[in-house]
Amino acid sequence: MKNILTLNTISPVINDVFDSNYNVASDISNPDAIMLRSFKMHDYVLSENTVAIARAGAGTNNIPVEEYAKSGVVVFNTPGANANAVKELVICALLLGSRKITDAIDWVKTLKGKGEEVGKLVEKGKSNFVGGEILGKKFGVIGLGAIGAQVANCAIGLGMKVYGYDPFLSVGNALKLSTHINVVKDLDDIVKECDYITLHIPYIPASNKGFINAGLLRKMKDGVVIVNCARGELVDNQDIIKAIENGKVSRYVTDFPADEIIGVENVVCIPHLGASTPEAEDNCAIMASKQLIDYIENGNVVNSVNYPNCSMPRATDFRLVILHKNISNILAQITGAVGKEGINISNMSNQSKGDFAITILDVEKEVSEQAISHISQVEGIIRVRVIK
Repeated sequence: MKNILTLNTISPVINDVFDSNYNVASDISNPDAIMLRSFKMHDYVLSENTVAIARAGAGTNNIPVEEYAKSGVVVFNTPGANANAVKELVICALLLGSRKITDAIDWVKTLKGKGEEVGKLVEKGKSNFVGGEILGKKFGVIGLGAIGAQVANCAIGLGMKVYGYDPFLSVGNALKLSTHINVVKDLDDIVKECDYITLHIPYIPASNKGFINAGLLRKMKDGVVIVNCARGELVDNQDIIKAIENGKVSRYVTDFPADEIIGVENVVCIPHLGASTPEAEDNCAIMASKQLIDYIENGNVVNSVNYPNCSMPRATDFRLVILHKNISNILAQITGAVGKEGINISNMSNQSKGDFAITILDVEKEVSEQAISHISQVEGIIRVRVIK
């Protein structure tokens, strides 16, 4: 029986994914793996028994992924599982940025009690909330991952002229893009040309905090509309307020409210609704569950944020999963150590990512505890798992 601890309420659809070999609960003290959504793990003490953590969502800022990598704990996320939900909110935000819909709705509420005058007051006051159409406007999508690609394609369907920028664009996502999207190589081609700009990049504190700042805002067209349903920290709020005051930005729509921007004229704050749909929560929970099961039962890694993806069909009944540092000659040392134990390797896969790597070995006989101990002594090895 494998124990899965849930640190947040996870969609009950996971009960259809985990079979009777798994105990899934919120009160497990020694879990084999952990599932969570927003729980902050930076001060959380992990059990030595824990081999994996799955975030039912895309962002992993609430998890110390680098620290866990050093401990041999694989951290998974679920990219794309909530993409449609976020895409739909971005399109809504695009319209909220173009038309003064929220302001108009708030104003209409003030007409309560005016009786038969309401109709006349509406006709008289609606001119205060005139907005523009998005048809034919230039729309810049920064980041063409699972969400950005869907947003870009949808905007094409709405008749916009779409520009996309992503220096790390994958082949898979590139193939999903409409041929009508102009993918540019220079960020300036987005910021200088587009009437609307939306962000779809991960937040990396060391490199892109305040990605949208005074310097980048100065390059933008006057009256630009900015949509941020990615991460609040990607936009410098003080700089965006100043840009709104001087007319550089006509409207800022964000899914990440902060005290300094709440109530600011021409800022629309949405209470982090991007992935808040039952469908998205179900999709994320199912993907996270399946990734955990595959890693626990087969050692396969798919959608990890701190280790490389590494998968291999089972060739034998016994498998070694070795998490180790990405250093020279370690693979030869691993296979040498396995050979010294009289263990024949039937199939092997090795992948690296940054400072860390995974080696999967299918072997022809059961591996003893003593053999595991000897293999673990190879310099650079972090964790050895035996799966049978």
